[in-house]
Amino acid sequence: METKLKTENPFGPEAPISKHLDENVRQIQSIFGSSVDLIMKEWSYGPEFRYKAVTFYYETLMQKTKNYMKYTLQDLVDHEVGPGMESTLEDLVMFFEHDGVSQKSAVLLDRVDQIVKDILDGHLVIFLDQWDKALSYKAFSVETRQVTEPVNESVVQGPRESTVESLEKNMGLLRIRLKTPSFRMVKANGGGKTNTDIVYAYLSDVVDSELLNEFERRFEAVKQMEVLETSYIEQILEDSTYSPFPQHQYTERPDVVTAALLRGKIAVLVQGSSGVLLCPGLFTDFFQSSEDYYQRTLISSLIRFLRVFAFIIALTLPSIYIALTTYHTELVPTVLLLAVIDSREGIPLPAFFEALLMEFFFELLREAGVRLPRPVGSAVSIVGALIIGDAAISAGIASPIMVIIVALTGIASFAIPQYGIAISLRILQFPLMISASLLGGFGVMIMLILFLLHLTKLRSLGQPYLSPLAPLRFSPLKDVFIRAPIRILQRGLRDRQFNRQGR
Repeated sequence: METKLKTENPFGPEAPISKHLDENVRQIQSIFGSSVDLIMKEWSYGPEFRYKAVTFYYETLMQKTKNYMKYTLQDLVDHEVGPGMESTLEDLVMFFEHDGVSQKSAVLLDRVDQIVKDILDGHLVIFLDQWDKALSYKAFSVETRQVTEPVNESVVQGPRESTVESLEKNMGLLRIRLKTPSFRMVKANGGGKTNTDIVYAYLSDVVDSELLNEFERRFEAVKQMEVLETSYIEQILEDSTYSPFPQHQYTERPDVVTAALLRGKIAVLVQGSSGVLLCPGLFTDFFQSSEDYYQRTLISSLIRFLRVFAFIIALTLPSIYIALTTYHTELVPTVLLLAVIDSREGIPLPAFFEALLMEFFFELLREAGVRLPRPVGSAVSIVGALIIGDAAISAGIASPIMVIIVALTGIASFAIPQYGIAISLRILQFPLMISASLLGGFGVMIMLILFLLHLTKLRSLGQPYLSPLAPLRFSPLKDVFIRAPIRILQRGLRDRQFNRQGR
């Protein structure tokens, strides 16, 4: 017989389980109240079915292929096929309390708060009348996305596995890559109504002890807050809330997480989130891609230089154009200056407002392309940019060279592998454009110096954000702007591990 629970009551106390089945049922009913998917199933077993038992579970969280009461009774007959209905209460109590539970997914519970947590986690809990303990079977089974190719971090050469929304799958993807006892995973729970499962991982013989202590100190605040996604944890852990620069790194690739752990970082995984948070996230980390380590040294180093150049273009190109055409025309070659003047003939707006208008339309199209359904979004972005750019030139609102500059700025921002730093560029280019319109090249230099001062002051989990550039450390520089050969990087990892063990 199955019945839906009806009684409403706030969360019950941390009390021991009663020997009386009716009291346990009332206690669970008062805690969980009425919910369409919470099932209470009554059982009878033993000779002439004279013994009573009750099962509680959320049918939306559990698999429906097993008869757990039947398995419980068969524990007494060495898993032989049969109903096990000759078992008495005394047999069950004697077996489970002295020999333990033979089902690998089952545990014994003796407190109400343990039962509440297990039911919420997708377990099936069985109460027996005249027994002050309960059996809890791990029966969680909710459909999740299968491991597929990463969407945001695609590569030409390298693994094509992506983390998914299942915490256990993500932990397995990491464990299979790090076959060492020093790989530790610590489980915690978020607070509030969500009680989200969270795991942070590290290599005990590689991670800096001070860094780990600082992380665990800040992580205590996470346990008191509602956590729906990994980004919630980032906002709790970050040093500077209002900084435009990301202070932690995101990835969907298990190989990237593995490489970060080998460099002494800490990874945070959250149930229901496919993104993995890597702490700390330093400025130089955002210019690196997993594919850098799967290609030859020369090619990887050239691509990294290209990304740095793309970062400079995306940050400064519109402001440099505004400064040159407004204040420093003498620095522009004559032929190029005549071409610029000719293209701007009849444009009613100053260079600053022209750039501001085109950047606004470009950002609007980029955001629309992200939010629209994927088959439609790409078409809207491409067609919209072509139509608006051509229409702006035809209407005399923008010059062709300004359209080219805005397009180059957008393309350069796409060349940066980490989305977080690309968003920062979209924000920072506007104060640079304003300073260029007011003070020309002098204003651009002042703003860049302010950005640099902010970066030197910024920290991530207490680590200098510009490390190893400031403070300067020569050893890690072999994996910043250039990528040294793998044998040299491997030697550096071994030396770092040796130094940690020697402390």
